[in-house]
Amino acid sequence: MTGVMQKCSKVFLQVAVLNRPISIAYLCTVSPKDQYEQMVKKNKVVVFMKGVPEQPMCGFSNAVVQIFRMHGVTNYDAHNVLADESIRQGIKEFTNWPTIPQIFIGGEFVGGCDILLQMHKNGELIEELQKVGIQSALLEQEKKEE
Repeated sequence: MTGVMQKCSKVFLQVAVLNRPISIAYLCTVSPKDQYEQMVKKNKVVVFMKGVPEQPMCGFSNAVVQIFRMHGVTNYDAHNVLADESIRQGIKEFTNWPTIPQIFIGGEFVGGCDILLQMHKNGELIEELQKVGIQSALLEQEKKEE
């Protein structure tokens, strides 16, 4: 059963038990696209990864976590795709990107680990973080050294 179907069945059960007049059809018709759009816009930085930031389960996910740590970015939403196969496949379909991890900044898809690493190396990551109101710790460090 997909994540959306599970949520709908829970809502249906709650509505049936509470006997509240509510449109179940509306609650259950959230499209997967809308669901992912809500997820990626929930925080300034959102990562779909294997594992969690405290315990990444692949080298690429670990690299993403380390890059964000270097920039002082620790407050981001991380979704463990290994915990839910429907999220793992759904995010790939949503972005039309075949690999995990997948990174979003300001609700916009950035790419995977390779793109984030490239942005980190050429300074674009600092700029993208600034656009969403996040001051990179690396930028602060540069200012102190000058």
